[in-house]
Amino acid sequence: MTNTATETLCVVVEREVPFPPEKIWRALTQPPLIEEWLMKNDFKPVVDHRFKFRADWGAVDCQVLAVELNKTLSYTWAAYGLESVVTWTLSPTSTGTHLRMEQSGFQPDQPQYYEGAKGGWQRFFAALEQVLARID
Repeated sequence: MTNTATETLCVVVEREVPFPPEKIWRALTQPPLIEEWLMKNDFKPVVDHRFKFRADWGAVDCQVLAVELNKTLSYTWAAYGLESVVTWTLSPTSTGTHLRMEQSGFQPDQPQYYEGAKGGWQRFFAALEQVLARID
């Protein structure tokens, strides 16, 4: 039997994008590019590196958990009582890359964060695709 009071929720966004994993990796790991589609940051793709995403509404405290070049990137995402993990997975396909983002760790009593993330990641993905279309 599961205890629903302790189960957490996840936001998952998956897209098939017509770009190679190496190009997407650059947009996920180079601070100037990250700023274009997500937020200002001091990110480094190094395990245990602590960094912040900054926006006009505040900051997100993060720490890199996993880095597998052109394949997987994972980091914590903590702000305003939300303690979550964002994991990016890049899988090559015949037409580009299957890009998957999962943000896990939303508590059942945090519906505002969960709903905000569902809408927010859709906008971030749209902005990411615009950056990918523009860069070489």
